[in-house]
Amino acid sequence: MISKWFFTLCILPALGIGGGVLFWLLRPNRARVDRTLGIQTGEIINNGLHNAFTDMIFWNGSYYLVYISSPSHFASKYSRLVILRSKDTQQWEEIAKLNYGRKDIRDPKLSVIQGNLFLYVLLNDSFDPKPYRSLVAKTSDGITWTAFEEKITSGWLIGHPRSIDGKQWYVAAHWHEFNKVALFTTTDGENWEYYSMIVEKPGVDESAIEFLPDKTMVAVIRYEPGSGIFGSKDDSTMIITSLPPYREWSKVKVSRETRLDSPNLFRSGENIYAVGRYQSDVRGPFNYQGSAFSLKRTSLFHVSTEKITHLSDLPSSGDTAYAGVVVNDEKILISYYSSSLKKDNPWWLGMLGPTGIYLASFNHGCLNELLEMKGVN
Repeated sequence: MISKWFFTLCILPALGIGGGVLFWLLRPNRARVDRTLGIQTGEIINNGLHNAFTDMIFWNGSYYLVYISSPSHFASKYSRLVILRSKDTQQWEEIAKLNYGRKDIRDPKLSVIQGNLFLYVLLNDSFDPKPYRSLVAKTSDGITWTAFEEKITSGWLIGHPRSIDGKQWYVAAHWHEFNKVALFTTTDGENWEYYSMIVEKPGVDESAIEFLPDKTMVAVIRYEPGSGIFGSKDDSTMIITSLPPYREWSKVKVSRETRLDSPNLFRSGENIYAVGRYQSDVRGPFNYQGSAFSLKRTSLFHVSTEKITHLSDLPSSGDTAYAGVVVNDEKILISYYSSSLKKDNPWWLGMLGPTGIYLASFNHGCLNELLEMKGVN
C-alpha cells in the first residue's frame, strides 16, 4: 500500500507536472487578433517541414514569395530557398529552389532594383544560428538566377533595402558580433558601400528602416544585451532617426513594448508600421523578454519616432514571424510563418516542429480605423 507521504511527496507533484505539461502542449491558441482589421488569412504551405523566414514582393505583374525549407529552426545542411510565384495570391507555383552547397542559409529578402529582382540571404555555420555573411543573387525573368555572391563586406548582415527615389537604395545591416548597426547604400543592388554608423552598442541585432513623408529615415533595431534561454529584463526595441543626407543619427529611444525580432517596416499613408515577432507576457523569472519558454506571435505595430505600439496579432503561435509585406492601392498583404494555429506551444517547441507559410491581408481603411480607435499617433 502506498504511504500517504509517498503519495503527497511524489505522486501528486508528478501528476501536477504532467498535467501542466499536457496543458502546455494542448492549450488552444490565444493570439489577440483585432477584429477591426478584418484580417483574411490563408495557408500557402504546410508539408510537415519547418518552413520559415519569408519575404514577398510584387514584380512584373506577379507576387513572388520566398521562404526557407529545413528540418527545424536550427542550422541544417539541408536548408533550401523555395521561391513561389502567383498572379492572384490564391494559386502559387514553385519556380525555383536554391541552395548554397551544403551550407545553412536563412533570412531571405527580396528587392527590385534597376528592373532586376534581387535576393539577399545570410550564411550560417552555427547550430544555434549566428549568421556571418550576406550573399546576393539576381534574376531578370524570375526563373533563372545568378550564383550567390558576396557583395557587402563580410560580417555585415543586411535587412530589407529601401529607397525614397528609386535611384539610391539604403539598407540597415548589423555586425555579426551584435555590437553595431550601420547604414549601407547602393545604386545597382549588388555593390553595397558603407554610408554611416547608426549605433554602436553591445546587443544590437536585426534592423529595419523606412521613410516618413518628410524623408526622415526611421531605424528599428532588435536589442538583446543580456538574453539567455529565459530571456532578459533589458531586452527591448531601439528606435533611431536620421534626416537627409542620413550621415548623423539621433539619440537612441528605447521601447519596452517588446523585443521586436525580425522587424520589417512599411508605410501606409503617412504612418510607418512594423511586423515582427512579439512576446506579450514577460513575467519572470523564466519568461522575461526573449525567453525560449514564452509564447510568441507575429504582430503588427505602429512606429513613431519615440516608440512602437502593438496594434494586433496575426493568427500565429510557437515559432513565428520573419514577415514579408506588399502594400498595394487597396490592401496590405503580409507573408509569415507559424507553428500550428490551433495550439499555443512555447517558442522552443515550435522551433523543433513543423511550421507553415501563411498570408494575411487587410484593407488600408481598416488599419486607419484601428489606429483611430486605439488613439495612436
